[in-house]
This record gives sequence, structure tokens and C-alpha cells, in this order.
Amino acid sequence: MNKLKKVKVWGLLAGLLAMGQTHAQDRQAPAYPLITHNPNFSIWSTTDQLNASTTKHWTEADHSLLGLINVDGNIYRFMGKEEPSYKTILNTSDEKPYTVHYTETEPAGEWTSPSYAASDWKSGSAPIGDDEQHVKTLWKSHDVWVRRTFHVANPASINELLLKLNHDDNIEVFLNGKKVYEKTGWTNSFQYLPINKADLKAGQNLIAIHLANTAGGRFLDFGLVDKEKEKGPKIQLAVQKDVSITATQTIYNFEAGKVNLKLTFTSPLLLDDLNLLSRPVSYITYNVKANDGKNHSVKVFLGASSNIAVYRPSQKVIAQKYATDKLSILKTGTVEQPVLQKGADDMRIDWGYFYVAAPKANGAVQFVTPLASAVDAFRQGATRGTVSKGTSLSLNTVIPFGSVGTTEVERFMELGYDEIYAIQYFKNNLRPWWNNSGKETIENQLTKAANDYQSTISKCSAFDQQVYADALKSGGEAYAHLCVLAYRQSIAAHTLVKSPQGEVLWLSKENNSGGFINTVDVTYPSSPLYLLYNPELMQGMLTGIFYFSESGKYPHPWAAHDLGTYPKANGQTYGEPMPVEESGNMIILTAAITKVQQDGSYARKHWKTLTTWVDYLVKDGFDPKTQLCTDDFAGHLARNANLSVKAIVGIACYAQMAEAIGETETAKKYRAIAEEMVPKWMEMADAGDHYALTFDDKNTWSQKYNLIWDKVLGLNLFPQRVYDTEIKYYLTKTNRFGIPLDSRKAYTKNDWILWSAAFAPTHEEFEALVKPVYRHALETESRVPLNDFYDSNTGIRENFKARSVVGGFYMKCLLDKLQMK
Repeated sequence: MNKLKKVKVWGLLAGLLAMGQTHAQDRQAPAYPLITHNPNFSIWSTTDQLNASTTKHWTEADHSLLGLINVDGNIYRFMGKEEPSYKTILNTSDEKPYTVHYTETEPAGEWTSPSYAASDWKSGSAPIGDDEQHVKTLWKSHDVWVRRTFHVANPASINELLLKLNHDDNIEVFLNGKKVYEKTGWTNSFQYLPINKADLKAGQNLIAIHLANTAGGRFLDFGLVDKEKEKGPKIQLAVQKDVSITATQTIYNFEAGKVNLKLTFTSPLLLDDLNLLSRPVSYITYNVKANDGKNHSVKVFLGASSNIAVYRPSQKVIAQKYATDKLSILKTGTVEQPVLQKGADDMRIDWGYFYVAAPKANGAVQFVTPLASAVDAFRQGATRGTVSKGTSLSLNTVIPFGSVGTTEVERFMELGYDEIYAIQYFKNNLRPWWNNSGKETIENQLTKAANDYQSTISKCSAFDQQVYADALKSGGEAYAHLCVLAYRQSIAAHTLVKSPQGEVLWLSKENNSGGFINTVDVTYPSSPLYLLYNPELMQGMLTGIFYFSESGKYPHPWAAHDLGTYPKANGQTYGEPMPVEESGNMIILTAAITKVQQDGSYARKHWKTLTTWVDYLVKDGFDPKTQLCTDDFAGHLARNANLSVKAIVGIACYAQMAEAIGETETAKKYRAIAEEMVPKWMEMADAGDHYALTFDDKNTWSQKYNLIWDKVLGLNLFPQRVYDTEIKYYLTKTNRFGIPLDSRKAYTKNDWILWSAAFAPTHEEFEALVKPVYRHALETESRVPLNDFYDSNTGIRENFKARSVVGGFYMKCLLDKLQMK
């Protein structure tokens, strides 16, 4: 490396490091994993202070976990936000039916005025929208205008007036002719929006709404509530001192008056132990000690929302309290129990049951209340619940610590979820892995988790150290931090089940980008994490796609894109194939399994299918016609040079597998084909100081992230000057939050950046590419579980969140591991 080049790279790196220190000193992540098991059971904190916001499902719906600690009668909130108590003024449809007047033709005159004559408007029951299963009045046009009259006896008696509103899409709200709210966009649940009670009149009032549909669905439900005054001692905020994240744990430290509280969330997702990995139980551990040298009376409260077990908060649930020999247990689930009846992207589970369990030996007290009554119940020392059926209930657990001094006292509780059936696989309803026999019980799983608590925590701590050390050695501190952030997120986007043929199925949900199940071009970027820590799971990501082709259910000579829409894996639901993309992915990943396991049996089992796919790549992969690739958000592209790399690498991978299973002549044939393509590719993509995005436009460029497998699998296809040229050029294109995907727009994919960085010739260049991605995790305004698709200048999310693809961050670790063999 020449001196001038080294100075430039180090200068760039120093600048990146300096910028990274200017913001978010205390932030560790855009969102903090708390309970992470699968797409249905996935709870996060989206603020740096755990008590600054309600905890949420990855879809951003409230999945509230409320944490309070009572110290000598003083109550401090350390987790979540207490649910305000609301008194209904004007009901919404989840409380009782109501009707509105509406029109889909733009009205003339002062239609928002109480005096307006709406005699020709239609009358309909709420809610209104286009989802026939969830609305009472269908609305499928672009606009709708709605009026609703109501009576208020004494507006002055209202404490704080809020508009209770759930809408899709753009909305204007008028109260007695005055605009009181407007929003461009939509909501997924009821929002409580302050409005001025002075705009109400004693007697008759009118709410008028204009709603415009611009994308996706249509929906409207609305009412008014009074936010009631708090009763009893004021809840204080515990002071959060710090937070840290490891692969399996998120750890907070608080000061709550005269005691210190260490709060640890552990989801024991150990990839080499499928029974533990699939057990849907997380721990919350409380460590308490005095900070003033004296003794204090302490008890801790957890209120867990029944909304963790519903699709929409309006769904009715049942809750019950019971006990086993060792545990006190609370259980809740919907009355309806529509097992595996729906599949969608922005969806929460509404079948199965959510559990909160605590060891009886610790003297835990459990009871159920309405969500809004939970805090008052704890204030007043309640020991029993008031409800067992309704909507938005709170599963409450109080753990008494007794008199706590300077010796730390530890207690734990468990959160669990029994899906009953997890996946529908080609019309077969499959139970979760932990209960594949149908004879296991969630109570037994909760008991095993309690019995194994100490040993499981020790295993997790040792594994966390190993993960961090491996990543630190491969890429440095910033890289190691990204790998840690990616670990639970990637795993929690999957579900583990056993196929009817007895095979492992490790099925992803394509979170917030379509909701597809087992998407091949999501499997592809996710793969390094699983190749590193359990290649059996990597097989479980491919097996369903092989079955789809080999069963004759997918008749095309290329690999499918997906197996359906989660949780229904009944066949592809994405509207268009990606022939070169998915066939190349499947071949490359099968070769990676073969390499990692040093065993060709999985490849041999699917050799006929692999041969069909590789022959397609030989025929149409080198100079691909107009078709989609994994970056489908960028649209169709012909003569895609990076897609061509995938085809070339895929053909060489097939040759490598042929060699591994003793098909020597086949190996020679396909190796020769791949080798002949490389110089042609270099000539056709050559754009001087870089290689082009497409063969026919030398004024373009793109990340050639598919090249990494040439290095990882030791194919030795492309000469080093290709890598040197590309990396040098990428460093000239670096924006604040990373290098763009290509020359078309400023958006980028952080998984692909880390793949490109992995083939950087020097560690300095690797770090220069990784640091902006690290900065994005610490500074992005998009407070969601790691978003992989964002604007490289602003850091704002374009789409996607909580996806498994961040498992791709481990590519440098995988490269280093295989190069050591």
C-alpha cells in the first residue's frame, strides 16, 4: 500500500471516528431487544431510556411491559410508561357500536359546520374501511367525508380532552367547524391526541372528518375521552445510569432513590442447542441493593399487557391465574383463538397464550386488572385481580424483596408464549419445535427454564463473551458492536419447526417488506450467522425451497422466491420470480454448507435440483436479461454486473460441490465455464477506475457484494485487482451513513456494505467502510430494530426493520474462520 493512499484512508477513518463521537454518546442501539424469540414474540424498547416510552412489538404496536419499584413507600418507574386512565366521552367501536353519516362525493358548502344539512349523506356503522373482516361499512374510493353528532352535558367537568383516533390514510378532523387535527400518513392502533375542551359546547356537538386514501388500506374509527387525574402517590422516575447489550442479554442499571436496581433481559438463543433455542421463554432478572448503607423495604412490580397476545387491542381476551408445584403463573389469550387463520406483514399473533411466571419460593403475588388500573393497584397494595375477561388487561406480578441492605438480592421471573401451532407448511399445521410431539406443555417448559436458570445464564454469559471476542478479533470494536446488535434480531425473525419429513425448518419472516416466509434473498444475506454457529439451521433455511421444487409444486427451472406469507408456507406469494438471484443464492449457500461441514451429503441429496438450477445460470446468468434481483426496490435491471457475479460464483460453487462429492469430471466442466466468464466480465464491466452497474453503461457503478463468496469459499476466480479497484472506488463514494448501493440513488443496504467491506484489502479500508454503518446504528432518527435499508446521507429508514438479514454482519467472521481452516 503506497504512503499517499495510506494517509488518505487513515485521514478518512479519523474523520469518521471524530464524527461518530459528536452524537448519541449514551445510545447503544436504535432499538433495544428485550424479549426476542420469533416474529410473534418480539418486544423492544425504542428509546435510550427504558422508562421514556411504552415497550413495543417490532411492528411498533404497543406490547407494554411496565416496571415499578417500591422503596420504603416511594414508587419509581424504571420500565415503560403507565397507561393513563381514560373516561369515555364519545365511544369508539371497540367499546360499543355507533353510526356515522358519510359521503364519498366531495360535499359543497360548509360541511364541517353543525348547521350543515347532510340529508343526502349515507348512514353506516363504524368502523369504516376496506377490510371486510374488520369493518362494518365498506369504503373503497379515494376519499370519504364523515360526520358524527353527540351530546356533552358539562364540558367544564372534563379534566383533559383527547381525540381517540385510528385512521388510514391522510386525515383532517374538525370539532364544531374548527380544525383540531390533521396528519399525512396512517396509524396501526388508537392514538390519543390532546385537543382543547373549550371547543366543546354544552349540548349538541359535531365531529367532521375528511379521510384520503393514498396507499394501502382504508380505515377509520374515532371517539373522545377524558384523561383522568392520577390518584395516590406520584410515580417518580428511576434514574437510568447505563445500558449495555450482549448477544443474548440487555442490561440496565438504575438508581431508584436509596437503592440500585440492575435489570437484565435474557433471551437464551444459543444456536447450538435447538431445544433451548426453541423454548419460548425469556428471563427478567432483578438485582437490588441499597446505595446508602442502610436497609430498605423493597418490592418490584411487572405489569404485562394482554395486547402481547392480540392482533388488535379491540380483541377480547381471557386471563387466569394458577400455579404448578414450583411456579405462580398468569396466562392470557384471545377468546377467538383463530389459529393460523391469517398471514400478513404488519401483524401480531392472536392465537395461543402469553404467560408470566415467577418462582413460588420468592413469594410472588399475581393478579389481573385492566391496563389502566395496574398502577393504582400496585399503589394500593392489591393482592388480587378484578377481571378475567375484557380488552387490554394487565398481568401483574409483585415480587417482595423484603429488607434490602448492601448485600445484593436477586430475583427473576419468566415471560413465555405458547403458539400451539406455529407454521402451516404445505397445508400441514406444524407445532413449534419444542412441542413437535404434541405431548409437551408450556408449564413444563417454564419449569425447566426455572430449574435451569443459573446454568442457562452462565451459558449465555460465556457465549456472549465468545461472540464479542470473535467479532472484535475479526473487525474491531465498531464491527463487534454491530454484530452484537444483529444477533438476537436476526434469530427472532425466524421460527423453528420440524417438517412432516422430520427435517429441520428454520423459517424467516420478511419483516416489514412483504411478510413473506422463507424468502431466499432474505436467507442469503442472513446466512453468515448460521453458517458460523450452526450450519444445521442453514440447511433448515434451504430445505423448504428444495422441497417446493422437488415435490413438483414449483415447476420452473430456477429457484422460488419464497414459500408464502408468514406463517403460511404453502407456496410462493411474491408476484414475480428472481431466477438468477434465487438460483445463485441456493447454489452458493449449499456450497457454503458443504464447505463449513466438510461434508457433501446435503448437496448430494439435492444434486438433481442443483444441476437444473446451475444449467439455468450457465444459459442465462452471465449477461442477465431484464429481471429483478434482491434489490427489487430499485426496480428491474438488465445486464446487471453484480447479478452476473452471482451467476459466475454460483457456477463455480457447483463445481466445488461436485469435487466434494466425487463428481470430478462434472467439477472440471463447470469450473472451466466459470473461469471463462471472469475475463469476459472484467472486460464488459470495466469502467476505468471501477466496474459498472450494468455492462452497457460505463457511467454507472454499484457495490459488487456478491464477490465476497469468491473469497469466503476459496474459489479464487477473480484476480485481486478487481477487489482493490472496487474498494478504492467505494471509499470515494462514502456518505455520512455509508456508501450507497449504487449510482442510481443515495439509499443503501447495511448488510451489503459489510459484505463489501469484508473483501477490503486492508483492515484500515474495512474500518473506513464499517464506521458509517456503526454511526447509523447510534444516530439514526429511525428508532426501530436495526433497519437495513436507509438513506446514506440522512440515515432515515426507507423501508424494512427488524429483519433477519443483519445476520449478514457476521460475514467477516465467517471469512476469517474459513481462511483459518
